[in-house]
Amino acid sequence: MRRYARTLVAFALATSVVTGTAGWVSTDAQQALTGPPPGSAQWRADRALGTGLPDPERATPAEVASFFAGLSADERQLLLVRHPSVVGNLDGAPLELRYRANSLALAGEDDPRYRSLAAPGRRILAFDPRGRGQVAEVFGDLRTARRVSVLVPGSDNDAGTFDRKAVGHGAPAGMARTLHTAAGPGSAVIAWVGYTTPVGVGLDAATGGLAEAGAGRLTRFAEGLAADGLPAPAVFCHSYGSVVCGLAAHRLPATDLVVLGSPGMRADDVDALRTEARVWAAKDPTDWIDDVPNVRFAGLGHGADPADPAFGARRVPADEARGHAGYFEPGTDSLRTFAAIARGDAAEPATHAETTTDAETTTLAETTTHAETTTDAETTTHAETSTDAEAALALEGAAR
Repeated sequence: MRRYARTLVAFALATSVVTGTAGWVSTDAQQALTGPPPGSAQWRADRALGTGLPDPERATPAEVASFFAGLSADERQLLLVRHPSVVGNLDGAPLELRYRANSLALAGEDDPRYRSLAAPGRRILAFDPRGRGQVAEVFGDLRTARRVSVLVPGSDNDAGTFDRKAVGHGAPAGMARTLHTAAGPGSAVIAWVGYTTPVGVGLDAATGGLAEAGAGRLTRFAEGLAADGLPAPAVFCHSYGSVVCGLAAHRLPATDLVVLGSPGMRADDVDALRTEARVWAAKDPTDWIDDVPNVRFAGLGHGADPADPAFGARRVPADEARGHAGYFEPGTDSLRTFAAIARGDAAEPATHAETTTDAETTTLAETTTHAETTTDAETTTHAETSTDAEAALALEGAAR
């Protein structure tokens, strides 16, 4: 009878999440963007190289990397200009080629929402204008970085809102830029908005459908980094992004999973994630996410709180952060610890499931802050779009 009563309470709480009685609001349902990059049909039909090209949907990132490794520079250039939207989003393709392909795709994009993404010098690793738009941007020199981090945001993020200034350090680009500055030289951070996020905190945010689709895309993206010879990343997962990371954890090649402001990871504890990555959790005392019921019933809710001691995650101090979007605010204990994790030199605290002393907590919080001014001398060799197009047209003429 007691167990039945608890189930009824959980159901009532989960229902309150959806109806808005817990302070959440209803919004329009989102359709997850899945499948291969735009332009894939033309790519599949292309025989300019005298052979078929790897299927963007079925080929693994390792197979894609092997294919490009066998091409000459001229052949790569030809594919880049003929199919910029495919090459720019093809996990496993060389990152330098993806930068140039996305620069070319953005130069031809007339949607005003994406105008700022086309600014010279930006390292756009993925760009898909369909729907609300998806994007990934690199901060730092990804090719030479000794340590790589990927930032997975939560609700209300897409390519159109990627550069918004209103939330500052709470927006994907702001979080990634701040983390890169704090982590210092030798690091690179990728702001990855590569899935369809919920809008607001309605039914989509209370269920796992969008997170399931996002988990597959995140896994493939990380496999693409590995196929291109890059280090396994530390993955920072904010809000609903932690649901994505929780569902991807068992197949995601990562050194660390760091969740912040999490509504749950759809797992009962760290062991249930089935990951070899170190799992960290942060939640500041003023974050409204603490008012969200940590339940999972009939598909609603995301389960246990990763910041709860019983979950078993390593603790990230966040006493100095403020609000749901304040974890990356410069000068906070949470950012100092994130930077240490990103550098790979974070102390090994006792897990939440163990008793930690104040001294151990302080040791973790007082991780050395690398200079907050990084010489971003790691400039990208973005080829001019016009030069790329002219070279490829000449090659295509020769191919005919």
